[in-house]
Amino acid sequence: MPHWLDLMLSSLGPLLLAGLRFTVPLTLLSFALGLMLGLVVAVVRLFAPAPFAAVVRFYVWIFRGTPLLVQLFLIFYGLPSVGIVLDAFPAALIGFTLNIGAYTSETIRATISSVPKGQWEAAYSIGMSWSQVMRRTILPQAARVAVPPLSNTFISLVKDTSLAAAITVPELFQAAQRIVATTYEPLILYIEAALIYLLLSSVLSQLQVRLEQRLGRYGGFLEARA
Repeated sequence: MPHWLDLMLSSLGPLLLAGLRFTVPLTLLSFALGLMLGLVVAVVRLFAPAPFAAVVRFYVWIFRGTPLLVQLFLIFYGLPSVGIVLDAFPAALIGFTLNIGAYTSETIRATISSVPKGQWEAAYSIGMSWSQVMRRTILPQAARVAVPPLSNTFISLVKDTSLAAAITVPELFQAAQRIVATTYEPLILYIEAALIYLLLSSVLSQLQVRLEQRLGRYGGFLEARA
């Protein structure tokens, strides 16, 4: 067996274990929390009084305008200087959540705004309250339109979690770095890590296509585009 293949096979287990223990949970938790935060921010920007809208607009401006790696460093390495000490995984989770919340808020805000005004008027005309209109009429329609960009954000997040290695989270990429430190084979190990990320992204891309096709059969964006 070639040396490179033997090395890749022997390191596959530790890489996959690190992915299952840290990369996958970090991705799922960050996206779920970021999506909820994004929804709140989008609603505040669209419907809240001007002072509240200004606050969340400032938050979006900061987190969309600065690199994610810098945000992670500020949270993990910067906050201890003011007495706030976080473990690596919670620090990464907070950083990714705040970053994803800023980006998804813009997507959600745009999709809510895209729902025709007549939908609001029709819902109000049958006696719905604002919360009922949002829950039963506006958000279901906006969700169909938001699926493609939110799916892309999720797939990007899977790859971006590799940045957590910089703040010592023992996820997939840092596992590869540790093996490199003992084997001195960076090319082989980093190619293997890249292939695992590529596989994850490819699977998620196929799931995204299937979801979009399913939504398209029920009046989603595919029918509108056609």
